Amino acid sequence: MTKIDEPRRFGPGWPIRSATAGPDPTTTMPSALTSSRAYSWYIGATFSLFWVYSIIPDIARVSRSAVESTVGVGLVVIFSLCFLAAAPIAWTLTTRGRILVCGAILALTLLFVPWVGTEVTGLWTYAGVIIGMCVFPWIFTLTAIGTLTAAALALRLLTGPWSDALLIVPVIILSISLMMAAFARTMAVINELRATQAELEAVTAERERSRVARDIHDILGHSLTVITVKSELAARLMDADPERARSEIEDVETIARGALADVRATVSGVRGVTASGELAAVRRALAAAGVEAELPSSTDTVPAEHRELVGWVIREGVTNVIRHAGASRCRIRISEHDVTIDDDGRGPAAPIGAGSMSSTGLRGLRERVESAGGSLRFGPGELGGFTLTASLPDAAALSQTAGAQS
Repeated sequence: MTKIDEPRRFGPGWPIRSATAGPDPTTTMPSALTSSRAYSWYIGATFSLFWVYSIIPDIARVSRSAVESTVGVGLVVIFSLCFLAAAPIAWTLTTRGRILVCGAILALTLLFVPWVGTEVTGLWTYAGVIIGMCVFPWIFTLTAIGTLTAAALALRLLTGPWSDALLIVPVIILSISLMMAAFARTMAVINELRATQAELEAVTAERERSRVARDIHDILGHSLTVITVKSELAARLMDADPERARSEIEDVETIARGALADVRATVSGVRGVTASGELAAVRRALAAAGVEAELPSSTDTVPAEHRELVGWVIREGVTNVIRHAGASRCRIRISEHDVTIDDDGRGPAAPIGAGSMSSTGLRGLRERVESAGGSLRFGPGELGGFTLTASLPDAAALSQTAGAQS
């Protein structure tokens, strides 16, 4: 990589794009010549060509024949077209290619020497403009424009007596070229910000889809599990205890309606989960499943900022106990530092399919806990079955981290 190479290409016509975003039609030929960016350049560049047009009377005056005059006017047309195409073409090239484009524009100006002599330095402004529009590193841009300005001043000093008028053209070259360089960089920053904004929008949308998918899984996984257990219980009690069966069916209807409301609230992003609410819910679910429950009497020890997270842990943990453990006993312990769910079921030796609801739920729960700054562990438990422990993030440490970041 040379000194003037940059780690990434940016500028008008060079939007920042990810490696997987595919080719940008505005940076490939011939689409670059017909892009919206190119048309914006054409409008401004056409008005700037008045200086080129102004030398047509000089060409006609000094030409010794109609053929010579026609050639001179033809060169004006060619130069104008090349100048218009130079920037869009340069935007498709690497650093070395852009340098060649700038050199080509400068070389074309020298073709007018037979007609205008040293006044050709006035056309060097166009070469300076292209240098600025190529968005080279500032050191290279300043060096190239400064050299062009110094060469114009030196040539005019060598071919004529000193006067203040000799400074006009070099000053025009320097000022307009630097102005266009600053303008090009402003456009480059705008393009980069727009591309970054689009990328952030895509990332935000993906995160929101993941959140909704995870929440809906957790909600439906728990609710459908309880509905299944209560439906099976109602079927067994249909003949032996019709009143109890009717009560279970009513509970199924209530849970189903609640699950539907939860899904709607999750999609709208307003659903709230609390540790106490989930503790009450799993108490009923475990009783319906015939699982002996050892639950804490309250969740007061849980810091307020972590009660929603503890609620999700309780919901997913107990759902797995009911659906997969085959347990007769479930114990939940809660402290200000962690929450642990144990059972006496089959334990981790029981296979959990990679595509099952449980494995998806544990993955989603791990993401939820870790995103909050905690950690999740699971494996063989004290009761002989499966244990799941979620370590809560330290509130003091999080506060210190947030203060340091701010």
